[in-house]
Amino acid sequence: MAKAKARREELREKLIEAAEKTIVAQGHAALKARALAEEVGCALGAIYTVFPDLAALILAVNARSFALLGTILSREAEAAAAAGGGPRAIANRTLIALANGYLDFAANHGGRWHALFDFRLPDGQELPAEHLRQQETLFQHLETPLAALQPALPPSERALLARSLFSAAHGMVLLGLEGKLVQLPLPYLREQIALVVSAMGRGLESA
Repeated sequence: MAKAKARREELREKLIEAAEKTIVAQGHAALKARALAEEVGCALGAIYTVFPDLAALILAVNARSFALLGTILSREAEAAAAAGGGPRAIANRTLIALANGYLDFAANHGGRWHALFDFRLPDGQELPAEHLRQQETLFQHLETPLAALQPALPPSERALLARSLFSAAHGMVLLGLEGKLVQLPLPYLREQIALVVSAMGRGLESA
């Protein structure tokens, strides 16, 4: 029993690693069960003894991508805080750093980024609770500086505001990187994101 469980866990890790490699290099749309089975050296049906479908496997890779993005955002927030200043100055600087950290993630990890935001579950399936928890953890990076800028804002409203700010930054990153309106060089896009997020921060500070 213990050996069977260990073999299953080993296969699970191999499948996640193989899927992760494909997503990083080619995107999640390139993920095919037969190619995965050949790469890890298992029968095609063995995949479905570990994952119910390829969607679940993509979500497992996305969990790793969330962790990577969280590490990047934590590093950016720590650097912003280390630069010193008052709480509100740090908060404004942190919002800019988080936005540009997100831009760096999207620019340097395009396959992961698209898998996080373009992938859709099959009809009738809902995101697992763990996946939603990881999303909440990432939004908390935004909620912390927002609490410094708007300390009287109730937590529920602060959570909604964090999502609104993220949506604004995500839109700029998406349009800038993919050239859906105009293709922007990365340094210029970084400057524009900093300009917009800074204006938002000053508005929140004085509201």
